[in-house]
Amino acid sequence: MKDFHVVYEDNHIIVVNKRAGILVQGDSTGDRTLTDAVKDYIKKEYGKPGDVFLHPVHRLDRPVSGLVIFARTSKGLERMMELFRKREVQKTYWAVVKRRPKELKGKLTHWLVKDEVKNVTTAHDEEVKGSQKAELHYKVLGEINKHYLLEVEPITGRPHQIRVQLASMGSIIRGDLKYGYDKPNADGSINLHARRLYFIHPVKKEPIICKGAVPPNAFWEEFLELDPDDFKQKNLDYLHE
Repeated sequence: MKDFHVVYEDNHIIVVNKRAGILVQGDSTGDRTLTDAVKDYIKKEYGKPGDVFLHPVHRLDRPVSGLVIFARTSKGLERMMELFRKREVQKTYWAVVKRRPKELKGKLTHWLVKDEVKNVTTAHDEEVKGSQKAELHYKVLGEINKHYLLEVEPITGRPHQIRVQLASMGSIIRGDLKYGYDKPNADGSINLHARRLYFIHPVKKEPIICKGAVPPNAFWEEFLELDPDDFKQKNLDYLHE
């Protein structure tokens, strides 16, 4: 399986759809990263000798698949970071969970505390010392094989935010042992996918919409026909808004 597929690229930014299991940036494992792989692609594609300027604008957790934006210039990096700071990048995720939320759509607000040593985040209903406020919107898109597909739009961008917030309402993401799922996925992934990005290009000032294909496995592909962008929802009575 390829480490990534290019979804959009120009002189300033490149957006790729990463496979689950690859790190965006290096850590103590010393494993090859997505940044390394994209740099190699740029060197080969454009015949660039020496070092290549490339910097991720945001991250995805290692077991998560989907869209990642890289800056190819310092101008692109500075301006994309500003878009993220102003929350002007719309991010949409898909998550597969075993337990359906009580409400079919809603907003979750928690205060999160990250344990850097254990690399785990805890969610609190009220503000506690050292916590950061986290907010997201979710809605149920459909059901297949006793699992539910949720569409999630984070308002904030906290570590493990979607994973811990969904788990806090009992909707643990499939395969996510860290936050309470009972068994791992065979490939070590979790069923969380960064599906869609929308933003105004930081240099060209044009709207950019990117969609990342789900990983090529049978479990994800069963949910493709529920994609609301293509209006292929199944006739499930709880989908009515």
